[in-house]
Amino acid sequence: MSERLHTGRVLVVEGKYDAARLAGLTDAMILLTGGFAVFSDKKRQRLLKQLAEQNGLILLTDSDKAGFQIRTYITNLVGEEHVVQAYVPAMPGKERRKAAPGKEGLLGVEGVPDEVILRSLRQALGSEADRPAAPRTGRAVTYTDLYDWGLSGTAGAAERKYRLLGALGLPPRLSKKEMLEVFNRLYTFEQLDRLLQQLEEPES
Repeated sequence: MSERLHTGRVLVVEGKYDAARLAGLTDAMILLTGGFAVFSDKKRQRLLKQLAEQNGLILLTDSDKAGFQIRTYITNLVGEEHVVQAYVPAMPGKERRKAAPGKEGLLGVEGVPDEVILRSLRQALGSEADRPAAPRTGRAVTYTDLYDWGLSGTAGAAERKYRLLGALGLPPRLSKKEMLEVFNRLYTFEQLDRLLQQLEEPES
């Protein structure tokens, strides 16, 4: 198998099966559009804009009509200067987990061979490929911090998580992994710690 791709850009894909597939091929932060849900999810749109401006995006959607609609929408949303476009070829077939092919009879990102995906990402990134992310200032937020803050694995964690994400204007359904990556891309440990203390203070 080819070596994993390293990049500081955020890789945007359509669904969870695409994300699971790409996680083994790159160390990029991976963010989902939720398919067409991104068209109406204002908080996810805001997050995409923030990440695009701070880190830049790589868009990797399916090669069917829906994939191109999502790609075009996000490009227009965040500005094409913040995006590199990675394309998988239109390959006939169906994914193993599906009983029948999609409407256009094409493989989605999750079904395309590893070497084809990696080649498309490297071509899109050009000289940026395998350039490490810029070093961060301050210490990284860890899974232990999420536990210590009561955001994961403790009683009332879901409520605290939704309250914090709401205060930050972030999508409420971020997974624990997505939440950690977003925190480390957009905030410092100190900023989050201070905000959480404020949220926990009783109202006078």
